[in-house]
Order: sequence, then C-alpha cells, then structure tokens
Amino acid sequence: MDTNLTHLEHADTDHALEIAPRVWWVGHVLPDDVFQCHVYLLEQGNQSVLFDPGSRLTFSGTLRKIEEVIPFTHIRYFVCHHQDPDIAAAMPLIDELTDRPDAVLVTHWRTRALLKHYGLKMPFWLVEEHDWRLTLEDRELEFIFTPYAHFPGAIATFDPSTGVVFSSDLFGGFTERPTLIAKDESHFEALRPFHEHYMPSRDILDFALSQIDRHPVKVIAPQHGSIIPERLVPFMIDKLRHLDCGIYLFARENTDILRLSRLNETLREITQTMLLYRDFRDIAERLFEVVARNLPVERIDYYARLDDGTILSLSQETRYSGFTVDPLPEIAAILGTTRTQWLATLRPDPAKAEPVLFGDAFCTRMRGGSGQVVTLPLFSPQDDVMQAAALIYIGTSARIGPEETHVIEQIMMPLQVALEREVIYRSIESERKKAYQRSIRDSLTGLFTRFYMLDVMQRHCSIHDRNESAPVAAIMVDVDHFKRINDTYGHAAGDEVLKQVAQVLRESIRETDIPVRFGGEEFILFLVGASAFGARDYAERIRSAVERHAFAIDSGQRLAVTVSLGAAMRQQYEQLDELIRRADGALYRAKQNGRNRVEL
Repeated sequence: MDTNLTHLEHADTDHALEIAPRVWWVGHVLPDDVFQCHVYLLEQGNQSVLFDPGSRLTFSGTLRKIEEVIPFTHIRYFVCHHQDPDIAAAMPLIDELTDRPDAVLVTHWRTRALLKHYGLKMPFWLVEEHDWRLTLEDRELEFIFTPYAHFPGAIATFDPSTGVVFSSDLFGGFTERPTLIAKDESHFEALRPFHEHYMPSRDILDFALSQIDRHPVKVIAPQHGSIIPERLVPFMIDKLRHLDCGIYLFARENTDILRLSRLNETLREITQTMLLYRDFRDIAERLFEVVARNLPVERIDYYARLDDGTILSLSQETRYSGFTVDPLPEIAAILGTTRTQWLATLRPDPAKAEPVLFGDAFCTRMRGGSGQVVTLPLFSPQDDVMQAAALIYIGTSARIGPEETHVIEQIMMPLQVALEREVIYRSIESERKKAYQRSIRDSLTGLFTRFYMLDVMQRHCSIHDRNESAPVAAIMVDVDHFKRINDTYGHAAGDEVLKQVAQVLRESIRETDIPVRFGGEEFILFLVGASAFGARDYAERIRSAVERHAFAIDSGQRLAVTVSLGAAMRQQYEQLDELIRRADGALYRAKQNGRNRVEL
C-alpha cells in the first residue's frame, strides 16, 4: 500500500479513486469552489460504509462513482461525523433510495438531535451505544470523539487495517484550485485559515489532535481540502498544535476569513516578539515589521520619561541607541499627564477635524503632504500616568480601519512593557556606572583609587612584560609641609589644597596616564607608553605647575604650596609594589634634599 499516494497525484477525479485497500474517494469536484467536500466509501460487500454522504449539489456525482465500485444498495452504514449540510444534506435523497431495512445512519447522540429534523425513516446507530466500534467484514472501525471540533458531538473514524482516519472537519482546508492529494508542507497554508475560524480555541483543537494522534495514522482523509499522505501527517499535526483559533473573536466590521487570519498571525507575532526578544532594538524592529504589513509605516519613534524627568529618545535613525533629548513639543506637552488629562486635550472643540481619537486609545493627525502621525500613549498601569509615547509615521493617507486599529491597540501593551524594561535596564546600568565610579574615584579629589590602580596597572605591567617598547613609569607626589597647612588653616583648607593639587595633576598629564590618590597627601601618577621615557621631565613640569598655582582657600587667602616628587622606571617583570617602593624611595630623597624637587 502506497500511503504517500504518489499514484494519485495526477489521477482523474471524474472517477472513483482507491486511496487504500477497499477505501475509495467518491467525492465530486465543484468548479470554482474553495470549499470542496469529499465523500469516502469503504467497500465491505453488502455491509459497505459511506462516510459523510455530502450535499445535494454533489450527490449525483457521488452516486455515479459509488456505482463504479459497488451497487449503491450494498451500503448499509451511512456515517455522518456531524450534521452540517455539506455532510448531511444528501441524506433525504439517500433515505428515498434506500429500501433495505438494516440500513442505519451512524453518528453521535448530539448530532442525532439535529439530524432527526430531516424526518428520515432510516434509524440511527449511535457510536456511544456500541462501545465506539463498528465490526465489519474484514476490519473493525474505531470512532474517535473530537468534541467541539467544530461541533459538540463531532467524531472522526479510524480504520486500523489501513491507517486511514476519516477526520471530518479536522485537517480540512480551503483550496483555491482543487487538489486531491496534498503535495507538500505548503498545504498547511490551506489548513490555517480553515481551522483558525472553524475551531473555537487552541485547547479544543489540541485535544482533538491528541485524540487522533493516539492512533497510528498513515493517511488523513478530511471532508474538505486535500487528502494528506503519510509523509505529511506528523508535520500537519505539529503545525496545527501551535495554531491560534477562534479568530471571529477579533472580528469587528469585517468577517473576511483571510483578513482575520492575517490579523491573527499578526497578533501571534506580537506575542512571540515579547517572548523571544529582550533587547528593545530587536523588539522595536520586529514590531515595525508587523505593523508595516498592515499600514504603510515609514518609521516609529519612541520617547520615555526617566525618573529624573529627562526624556529618552529611541529612534530608527540611531538604531534605538537612546539619547536624552529636548522632545518634540507635542511629546513634551503630554508626557507625565494622566489619561484623563490627555483625553481632555483632545476634546476641547468637537468641531475640530483633528486630532482624531480612536477608542480613547490613540490619536492621529495629518502632517506635511498626505501622511499621518499616530500618537500612541503608553500609560503606567500603577498610576495611569503617561510615561512614554510612540509616534508612528504613516507615509500616505491610509485608512485606519477596525483591523488596523486592533493591531495598533495590541502593540500598546508590549511596547509599554518593552519601554518600561528599557528604562529599568538603563537606570540599573546608570546606577552600576555610578557605583563603579564611586569605587574607582576618590570622592575628594576625583582621582582614581588604589583599588582601580591595582586592577588597571596589573594589565599595563603584563603588556610591558610582553613588549619592552610599552614602558611604565611611576611618579610619587607628596605635598610639602601638609601637616602645617592643616594645623594653621584647618582641615577644610587642607582638603581644598588636595583638590587643587589633583586638578593640577589632571591638567598636566595625557589622557592615557593614570593619576591616583595614594593616601593622605600622597599621589601617584603612572605614565604608560611613550610618555614613560620622559618621566623626569613630566615630574618637573608637575612640580613647576604646582609651584606656580595660586592656592585659594575659603578665607580668601592664597597659599604658596609645593610638592616633592620621586620617579621610577619599571623594569620588565618587576612587581607593581616594587615599582611603587622605588618611586617612594626617590620621593624620600627629594624630601631629604630640601623638598620642592624631583628625584629619579
């Protein structure tokens, strides 16, 4: 048995076609109808079974094909998986043609409650009263309960001898061009809109799929669409498991299935975007793609109000890097307002043509040319204050209808979450940088701390060990007679002197050099690279600059302050503390030799 049905890919659908041993397709193709209805015959002598007999429109063609295989009078069982006219409307015709007293209509009790209104003389054979099984000439059929897919009493039928499941509405599809056998994975796009609107919810669909998946299915024979061969069965089941259903819940003015299916896909992508991405740039770019499929969007700019009142701008032009800016006037006017205040600004004069408010959710206004700007306010759920806003620039005067409105409304919450998260990340990063700066910067002088010195100088020493042309030098600096300054003018004056000495150090060095407050009135300056070769000259320039500097203290007095300096060139593989010890030794000699001098 070829369960991939390759022999039927180009078969003549004007005749009955065998899809499995003694299992026949006897449907009738209606031209220009995307809703093709299939009928299947299980050949079992005079105990044969007809599945989903079809509508009055197709029954003549179906009857002719049945007669190609067996006499119609050999059919005893007429299975109706549910009661819709495309399945059961032919039953009154069949009821008139059938004289055999043992003929029965096989269905579920919930379906019988509706089918009985046809007034058929044929009795009902209820699956739940026969242990969900039907024993035949050479096989036993199993009935599968698939409630609410799409009808409360919906069932499917499995033939264990061939692996064929007669799935009724499940796995049905819309086919613009009738195709008996599904060719490849692209057939899922025919299944998607059919299930999205026909099945009430994903949970219901998933339950029905689980019921069918418990059986070793080789071929799926649905009532609509195309027959699914074995190679595609796992793929179609898996794809349907991840499908959102009940798209008519999204319907407003328009109930077009394909439009609603696209809308459903858009909403699903919005949700997936928030689950898959954390970085705001990724979220913004993905949501732009989603919105652009529904509106001719040029760009979307975002503005968020930070805790300190500044405005963060995130735009496509800067790849959402984020800068604090003076916002556009219309943004500055609304950020920080409550929802009530924002709505009040939009309704000062009912006679005004714009801005146009959409459901108290967002507004639009015209801009230069024929374009529009959508202002999307993003309110904090805690206090209902507008903490952020998005400006959606639309290139043409496109109509924003119910579906477009729904898409824009749906991105509001993800954007609110994404922007709040971005602001939190930036606040945390800002605090982290501040904490790091506090740990590496001396609070009085603003120079680096010994903690930072140990970290960064170990790296420079490692570089010097590998490359002798990347030298390191240390200059130890000590304020002369600092205790006398403290004792005479007070510690506040001493602190001011230290700050101004640090200022002179910063002004006297290159950006690559590293000034450190070593402790008390001592400083150490590390020269790296080419400047290290001129350590003595560097030290002399610093000494001279301090001597020339007019030190002013709070009393208005000006002090003459000098420093002593000791410099040392690092030797390769020398430990950092040894380099500092030698520079300190040179500083000691400078003090011993009269202060206000440099020793190497």
